[in-house]
Amino acid sequence: MTTRRTDGEHHRWARDKLIRTLERRGIRDRRVLDALRAVPRHLFIPSEQFKQQAYEDYALPIGAEQTISQPWVVARMTELLGVDSEHSVLEIGTGSGYQCAVLAQLARRVYSLERIGALARKAIERIRSLGLTNVKIQIFDGTVGWSDVAPFDRVMITAAAPSVPKPLLDQLATPGRLVVPEGERHEQRLVTYIKNEQGAVGRHVGEAVTFVPLIGRHGWSAKTSGR
Repeated sequence: MTTRRTDGEHHRWARDKLIRTLERRGIRDRRVLDALRAVPRHLFIPSEQFKQQAYEDYALPIGAEQTISQPWVVARMTELLGVDSEHSVLEIGTGSGYQCAVLAQLARRVYSLERIGALARKAIERIRSLGLTNVKIQIFDGTVGWSDVAPFDRVMITAAAPSVPKPLLDQLATPGRLVVPEGERHEQRLVTYIKNEQGAVGRHVGEAVTFVPLIGRHGWSAKTSGR
């Protein structure tokens, strides 16, 4: 006779399976893996139609022509960012709030900007429901950053930029690190910018990815993005 798992047990089992998948795909940072294990991804997927796929390794729609990123991409970008418990992090593109919740497991403080009000409000509800008190989300054009609380030790951009927005590099602390999907409209590379103690910036190009466009004053325009 088989024992039926409770809903909570099923999700814990599914998260553990996902973590094993990420390990096989090359994610090595144990703190990053533990952060993904701690965050219930199914709570960040608004459609009941897609919740059963929450712990599969691919992106899913969240409404407003946006997606919750593939878990491997979330893990890899977080790994590249190199967040520690003393860091202040700026995230551009809150979306569902999932990446934000993962960062909150690792950082001292996470600030997140989202241009789409409906998504931001839902993300705030989810973050609060998880008791994450080190997160602040605002509705704003993320491409101009958040100068009132800058500088940031780490900056993560979770939408595709034609090039890194200058205000975000300017708001990066010295030293600091920024990760962004950068490139053409339909294909990008994960690019890591590293600012050293003298303020010089190095650029390192990584894996190919595909993200929704970063729309704003220093990103794609709504017309050129097709949105």
